[in-house]
Amino acid sequence: MRIAQIAPLFESVPPRLYGGTERVVSYLTEELVRQGHRVTLFASGDSITSAELVPCIPRALRLDPGVRDPLPHHMVMLDKVAERASEFDVLHFHIDYLHFPLFRFERGRALTTLHGRQDLADHMPFYRRFSDMPLVSISNAQRTPLSGANFVATVHHGLPLDLLTPNFQPRGGYLAFLGRISPEKRPDRAIAIARQAGLPLKIAAKVDKADDAYFRDVVAPMLEGPGIEFVGEICENAKSEFLGQAAGLLFPIDWPEPFGLVMIEAMACGTPVLAFRCGSVPEIVEDGVTGCIVSDVDQAVRAIPHLLALDRRIIRSRFEDRFSSARMATDYVRVYQKILRRRPAPDRQLSARAARSAAPIDTAWEPAPGAAFRGN
Repeated sequence: MRIAQIAPLFESVPPRLYGGTERVVSYLTEELVRQGHRVTLFASGDSITSAELVPCIPRALRLDPGVRDPLPHHMVMLDKVAERASEFDVLHFHIDYLHFPLFRFERGRALTTLHGRQDLADHMPFYRRFSDMPLVSISNAQRTPLSGANFVATVHHGLPLDLLTPNFQPRGGYLAFLGRISPEKRPDRAIAIARQAGLPLKIAAKVDKADDAYFRDVVAPMLEGPGIEFVGEICENAKSEFLGQAAGLLFPIDWPEPFGLVMIEAMACGTPVLAFRCGSVPEIVEDGVTGCIVSDVDQAVRAIPHLLALDRRIIRSRFEDRFSSARMATDYVRVYQKILRRRPAPDRQLSARAARSAAPIDTAWEPAPGAAFRGN
């Protein structure tokens, strides 16, 4: 199958440091190539891929201090996609809804994965206007606010099985917080939980400019005193050690998290996850198996002994069963085939390879039908 993957330009694919969407696009792209598909990746020029790369800017926007407005760069990318659109069976967009007006006429083969939160009021009239554009949610919870949108499937994220090394006998003795410093991620809760539980906490997270004041006024004062270490932003290569040596991951969110990639990264290391019951958490964490789901700080503190007693080998096994990049890519191929079959007969442009590989779609894996431009 001839597939175009269209990634955001904020980070490279894969990103050097933080970047959830671009990381998932990389895992999906590489697995699709491994499975024998012809994949073209539209992304920043510093991306690394085994697919054909169409560089749309020289380097990721976050690394270019001269960039003030990301919109013109993404519009140039969309023009490049339009120039080559006839070469592909499927156009798979990961830039939320930016392309809808330009590619509505291609809706029979244009699929959009929504990666950000969808509960903002500004989204509602837009999705009503473009209710014919096929969408994929990354969790069932993500689609809840958009009852009128055209969701064709939910596909959970996946990681390569060899990306992170499981550690079944960690020696770190600390709790971990990994991701982004922001009010909705609630690192302040993580600090409170660790202090009340009497366990050290390591925080590996980036601080966006938009969250400077929150970090300075709320988080930084809580770092004073023993037991709390702020590591800062870490690269992909450091995650196995950071998560694998941790006794548990704290995920005390306070927002409708669309997915939460760090949860499955921890599971890949065999590390149990203590998460608050928001957004996608109940879909990702199996309470009492791969982690504990709680509703407040007091519950979290009481759950720590049970969390630390969970079997790390079972956690890793459940990760392999549920969250591999191979499973993710296979699910997406099923969705590609499904939307292509729905096209009117005169408009079908399946390649010979796609036609040969197409098989009856088992819709049992789909949930029942029911963006911000940037949302990691």
